[in-house]
Amino acid sequence: MINLLDLTYDELQSFVVDDLKQARFRTDQIWQWIWQKGCTDFEQMTNMGKELRALLAERAFIFHPSIDRAQVSRDGTVKLLLRLHDDKLVETVLIPFNDRYSQCLSTQVGCAMACTFCNTGQLGFERNLTMGEILGQVLVGRQYLADNDLDPLRNLVFMGMGEPLLNLDNLLRALETLPSTKGLNISWRRSMVSTVGFPEQLRKLGETELALPAISLHAPTQELREQIMPKAARVHLDDLMRCLNEFPLRPRERITFEYLLLKGVNDSLKHADQLAKLVDPKRMKVNLIAYNATEGLPYEAPDREQVEAFEKRLWKHGVTAFIRRSMGADIMAACGQLKADQQK
Repeated sequence: MINLLDLTYDELQSFVVDDLKQARFRTDQIWQWIWQKGCTDFEQMTNMGKELRALLAERAFIFHPSIDRAQVSRDGTVKLLLRLHDDKLVETVLIPFNDRYSQCLSTQVGCAMACTFCNTGQLGFERNLTMGEILGQVLVGRQYLADNDLDPLRNLVFMGMGEPLLNLDNLLRALETLPSTKGLNISWRRSMVSTVGFPEQLRKLGETELALPAISLHAPTQELREQIMPKAARVHLDDLMRCLNEFPLRPRERITFEYLLLKGVNDSLKHADQLAKLVDPKRMKVNLIAYNATEGLPYEAPDREQVEAFEKRLWKHGVTAFIRRSMGADIMAACGQLKADQQK
């Protein structure tokens, strides 16, 4: 038995034609049912005969992650704790912006990177998600928004639990599936992959032109990165920057640096000056994030005045920088917080 959500279009076509001995056009019908209509029951596929529906039920299934817990913030952010087929738990977050939502997707159960400021990193790594489990989050999120009469889903960020580039094969399968006009129909322009940065995997992502990277940098020097992101820092900052300077970009595209400001650790004007030296303003921009203090982690939130001064210092160097709005703080919207709370 196979979960049809784990099949790319070509793999589904092979299953339909070669395994089930059905006409090729049935592929489009099934594909539309599972990705456009979110169908999980073959009996609902009414444009196919009873015999084919019975055959599908005998050979395959369609599994969506189930919502184990949902929290809604005062600002409209929705955090969903999802249960997978083996009872593993992952998180996905729906973030409102103007007349649409962005969704933050997980790619792994837990994370092996163990960054010292990250809840997910403290949970440890359990396993990779399949393509169907990654995109199943989109189906669940889209249905949640529809059921609650909320704005539609427009953008995706692979910025949830896990390091996406350490699950590269399934990430690329998901990215290849997203733009299908007969399926989810989400353009590559609306997808971004957050990563601590692995040069070999970044080169493969660049070759596909399926999504832009957002680099979880958080430190402007190799030494400081080794302190707060010891496993990520095994890739030397010089090697990472060399790779990013070669990353293929279309006109007007830029790579984003995610920079989490930790009070007294990486938020001084000297750090801003060091960061500016790394950034090529023509190819890169900086997204500043003020840390929200988290129980059990050894960091404090920076002063607002210091965050703004850091931003202005980057501007002075000609670097495009902006402070990301803090969303969902009252519902523990940072990745891993809800799962950690559930496990307690």
